[in-house]
Amino acid sequence: MIAILDYGMGNLRSVQKAFEYLGEEARITESPAEADGASHVVLPGVGAFADAIERLRQSGLDGALLRAARAGKPVLGICLGMQLMFAASEENGHYEGLGLFPGSITRLEAPGLKVPHMGWNTIRTRACPLFDAGEEQCVYFVHSYCAAEVSPEWTAAVCDYGKPFSAAVCRENVMATQFHPEKSGAVGLRMLRRFAALG
Repeated sequence: MIAILDYGMGNLRSVQKAFEYLGEEARITESPAEADGASHVVLPGVGAFADAIERLRQSGLDGALLRAARAGKPVLGICLGMQLMFAASEENGHYEGLGLFPGSITRLEAPGLKVPHMGWNTIRTRACPLFDAGEEQCVYFVHSYCAAEVSPEWTAAVCDYGKPFSAAVCRENVMATQFHPEKSGAVGLRMLRRFAALG
């Protein structure tokens, strides 16, 4: 069972529907215990980092996510969920994240372009459980903050919007996308299918 963590931030149903379309059992849960029993864990999210990390910690779902990561279960962050996995964020102050990836989330620098970065854009991929190396894929973004400086060791996809930023990261069984695979058509569904097949 795939646990989709519900800590009050974002439209979780679209993620659940994408997995159900693929024939996977996916449950939206507020329960750390139910998340502990899942084979896969997904951390979606839309909104501000500070509110999200506070709600995640208050719910106890941060512990469930970290336990899943330590246990080697496949873990996927989506959009704000990816940002929460970093050590910190500079969105409206300085806030500590989950620390699964080093570095800070910073405001997207896109001279001459609109922020938030909203709509379809192309990513260039490296080898990762979600996709193969050397692909160019068009995916759907909605964000104003990003991981602008991530070690190439962890960056699994790069996107250009004014400047390059990390569109996806991967560290063993823990992976995350700044874009929304559940809103990225057939390309995104392939990524979710590959995630569900892990483990």
